[in-house]
Amino acid sequence: MAIEITDANFEEVVLKSDKPVVVDFWAEWCGPCRMIGPVIDEMHTEYEGKAIIGKVNVDLNPGVSGKFGVRNIPTILFIKNGEIADKSVGAVPKSQLTSKLDAIL
Repeated sequence: MAIEITDANFEEVVLKSDKPVVVDFWAEWCGPCRMIGPVIDEMHTEYEGKAIIGKVNVDLNPGVSGKFGVRNIPTILFIKNGEIADKSVGAVPKSQLTSKLDAIL
């Protein structure tokens, strides 16, 4: 299961990480988010020790969502050294997400 990222722990978990971080912005009512959720959880297991894979519930954490201008979900940010390295919007194939992550590892 991917790490739960919140407004409160975002800086510590994401911005101060020494590993690349994948952040999935989602909501329970979002159909495409439910489709991509299991993929994010699989990536959490597959990249353990190499990258941090987490999820931000946009309904519960408006601060982080607003800071990054997330308007459509799912939005997946690929963050390295506290900076956005890449981004994906919408339900996309797992191969697209893993190739974006592999590019910043």
